[in-house]
Order: sequence, then structure tokens, then C-alpha cells
Amino acid sequence: MVRYAVANTPYFYTLFNSHSLAETIQFRGFSSDVRRTLTNVHNYLLTHQSHINYQRYKELGLPLGSGMVESACKWLIQQRFKGVGMRWSEPGFNHLLHLRLAWVNGRFDELFSPVFSASPKP
Repeated sequence: MVRYAVANTPYFYTLFNSHSLAETIQFRGFSSDVRRTLTNVHNYLLTHQSHINYQRYKELGLPLGSGMVESACKWLIQQRFKGVGMRWSEPGFNHLLHLRLAWVNGRFDELFSPVFSASPKP
């Protein structure tokens, strides 16, 4: 609910300003766990107020979710490294990931041409 309200309210601080959340935290009906969680949410929102301007980001046409990142990870990593029967050690995965990133970014030849030019000719 908080995520939806923050993303769909022109100014997120209207939800929490005027001590409304601070007052809600003081409600006697809450358990200490609920109060602790609400306090953490309140402190987080106050600390990151300048980073949570979703209405402005929406106006600028910026993506507001993790879907694009998750999709890129699926395409870039899972598609190549999570095939049937594939097993990778962490060092092996990291080496191959660097190669994959260089290939996808079109920098493979640039990064590895010195290696190929230095290799002995048959």
C-alpha cells in the first residue's frame, strides 16, 4: 500500500508530513514490532525523500520498476548461463560473464584484439 501511494501521489511527503505517520506510530493499539516497522519506514522515507520523487520521474518518462532490469538480467545472464546441465564455479562464471558483457556491448574486439594480435601465427 505504501509503495502504491508513494508512486501515485504527486508529492509523497503529503502522506507523511504534518507528523501523520509519526502520530500513527504512537497509536497505542500497535505491538512493538509494528511500531518498530513503521518507525523504520518513516525514517527511511525521510532520509531518502529526495530520491523518491516518483511523480517527477513519471513526468520525465523514466521507468519506475525493476522489470527492465530483471528482463535484461534474464536475457544477458540466465539465457546463457542457466542452460540444462550447466554448472559453473564462481571464478569460471565471472570470467565468462566478462566475455559475455564485452560481446553484448560490442567491445569484444576492442578489448581482446591485443591478445589476438600478440598470439603466434600458425
